[in-house]
Amino acid sequence: MFGYGIFDLFLYAGFLGIQYFLSTRNSIFWGGLLPVAFVIWRTWIFFTNDESFLSFVTVLLLGLAFLISGWITGRKTLSERRKKELNKMETLDIR
Repeated sequence: MFGYGIFDLFLYAGFLGIQYFLSTRNSIFWGGLLPVAFVIWRTWIFFTNDESFLSFVTVLLLGLAFLISGWITGRKTLSERRKKELNKMETLDIR
């Protein structure tokens, strides 16, 4: 696991998909679950394994960048979906 094979790419894509799904929920906090879990997991890996600080920080920042960008994208999608629904409701009320 995490040997940068094809299955690891599917695993990463799955986590990013889950992050996007959680970010499009009504509560903003659902999208924060995976980034917080990722920070806790990477910190645990850092303290239990013999890993350099530079690699720890690099992987942590890169992972958080992807997860937070998915969070932002999901929130924007939810906002646009709400605006479209409001526009539909206003259009129906005008007639």
